[in-house]
Amino acid sequence: MESIDRLAITSMRMLSVDAIQKAKSGHPGLAIGSAPMAYTLWKSMRHDPKHPEWLGRDRFILSAGHASMLLYSLMHIFGYPVTMDDIKEFRQLGSKTAGHPEYGNIPGIEATTGPLGQGFAMAVGMAAAERHMAARFNRDGFNVISNHTYTLMGDGCMMEGVVSEAASLAGTLGLGRLIALYDSNRITIEGSTDLAFSEDVAKRFEAYGWQVIKVASGEDTEAVERAIDEAKADEKHPSLIIVSTNIAEGTPKQGSASSHGSPLGEENISIYKKSLGWEYPDFTVPEEVYAHMDKLQKGFTAMYDEYDAMMKDYKEAYPDLYAQLMDWQEGKLPQLDDALWEFDDSAKLATRKCSEMMLTRLTERIPNLIGGSADLGPSNLTYMKAFEDFSKDNYAGRNFHFGIREFAMGAISNGMALYGGLRPYCATFLVFVDYLKPALRLSALMGLNVIYVMTHDSIGVGEDGPTHQPIEQLDMLRATPNTYVYRPADGRETAACYIASLSKHAPAVMALSRQNLPQIKGTGKDAMRGGYILRDCEGTADMILMASGSEVETVLAAADTLEKCGVKTRVVSMPCMELFDEQPEEYRELVLPKACRRRVACEALGGQAWYKYVGLDGIIVSMKGFGASAPAGKLFEKFGINADTVAEAAKSLMK
Repeated sequence: MESIDRLAITSMRMLSVDAIQKAKSGHPGLAIGSAPMAYTLWKSMRHDPKHPEWLGRDRFILSAGHASMLLYSLMHIFGYPVTMDDIKEFRQLGSKTAGHPEYGNIPGIEATTGPLGQGFAMAVGMAAAERHMAARFNRDGFNVISNHTYTLMGDGCMMEGVVSEAASLAGTLGLGRLIALYDSNRITIEGSTDLAFSEDVAKRFEAYGWQVIKVASGEDTEAVERAIDEAKADEKHPSLIIVSTNIAEGTPKQGSASSHGSPLGEENISIYKKSLGWEYPDFTVPEEVYAHMDKLQKGFTAMYDEYDAMMKDYKEAYPDLYAQLMDWQEGKLPQLDDALWEFDDSAKLATRKCSEMMLTRLTERIPNLIGGSADLGPSNLTYMKAFEDFSKDNYAGRNFHFGIREFAMGAISNGMALYGGLRPYCATFLVFVDYLKPALRLSALMGLNVIYVMTHDSIGVGEDGPTHQPIEQLDMLRATPNTYVYRPADGRETAACYIASLSKHAPAVMALSRQNLPQIKGTGKDAMRGGYILRDCEGTADMILMASGSEVETVLAAADTLEKCGVKTRVVSMPCMELFDEQPEEYRELVLPKACRRRVACEALGGQAWYKYVGLDGIIVSMKGFGASAPAGKLFEKFGINADTVAEAAKSLMK
């Protein structure tokens, strides 16, 4: 490597130590140790800092997100929109250079990777999306989709279970354009990895079906470059490049656990800089480095121009495909017709079945809707029979088999959404949202429109017992910012929930029943407002009954009882609290007038989220503990989730 490249790497390292020291917070060790391999990769990647979001770019995801200054220093010297002032404001309020890279802060940050391992799993999703999009759009030498996906991970990522889940699936799928660089510095917060991590990582990944390449020293940039070329040459297997490094290389804290998550300290930085002959002021990149990067920029511009020219020819040769590709990238939806709302009023259907009908209709109309289940397709009813399976033999398939890997499923779906152009959905039982919640949380943080189909949504699960009956999960999800939780009562409400979800920059959770439910008179497009008056009384209501999902039928029956007793009762269906809370105050007052304080809500789950609607004077009929193993009907009777209990609660408020 030329001396100017060494100077560029040293500049990156100094930006990292200076920024972390100024912030008095951060993780210098990996940022210093990984700088040579990261710089070498970025020199060879297909990207253009002047066009950071162009379709043909390679993707780079820093899975070891705590080493964020590595990414910011890379972005700064390569010419992405990260100024020196941004570097100086590392980890400060309102800064673009947050403690962990955040999607949307700076063009070029491909994902919010925060918790370790998820960045790797999202890279798997991006690599899968690339293969699918390539199969759908590439024609006759026009490789409009043909990028590599790179991720840089550390020992912490390698220990997280989500990496094992995602790596196993990536090997099964033969995602040959996925390349992971593993910074193996053998240090974590508590000390040497020998304390808790002694496995042979290379053999583990070989068993997954990966190509494994070893680099003896992260300082040997020529060896790193050869490893990257070797990885790119294997199109049939994902590649893991294991790079042995020293944490905080060259500093007085080299090899020390204290360099993982704490600034080096002024004295150590001074010693470090003197050892390298670095005599520049803090926060300085030598002018010759900037000049060198300007020369490299010409190569990046040439890559962009070549791709742009190819796209113009592609547009002329395949105008329809080009138009469709652009529509996918822009997130355009086709016109959704009234046939989506058609359900047989006489049919009793589980809302998971209504969901299957909606997914079938939507996948016919939205060609970039793709997804599957964590081995529960026959139960979640998410397998689309009209389409083929996504596999290493057929990347054009739209049915995705995630295997029993809920966490990886969510993270991979995030990666597919981040790649651009696709609308992913994934599915499991609602109770197993506990397994994938960290991925769903990142969906919400990044504003990704991933649809989580969560069936078997209450004690209505029945005989599988309390381990499979969700109780607290819905409250947890409703407490998650920028997450829309939909629990429809019948087919038309299910349609409303799906249609409403498609326009949101947020994840959607479809909480769907296992048991059959009737089609309810009065449901329909009003459900797209989140909550609405399903049945009203004459004059001013004495009582408001509220419910979602399967318990809407329950409160309607309770209302019949109350009306016979002379209690004027309004019934409100609340399929999505988040949508309802977004409605104008006038509408919310119309549905839930403050003057009517007698309110009862019913839900066959924990019910905590209902307090904001029932107030201190109201009553919530819900589960107070875990469920039990028995047929669903017996469970609703045992736990008092029925019309009689709701009616008695309402009567108690009339006294």
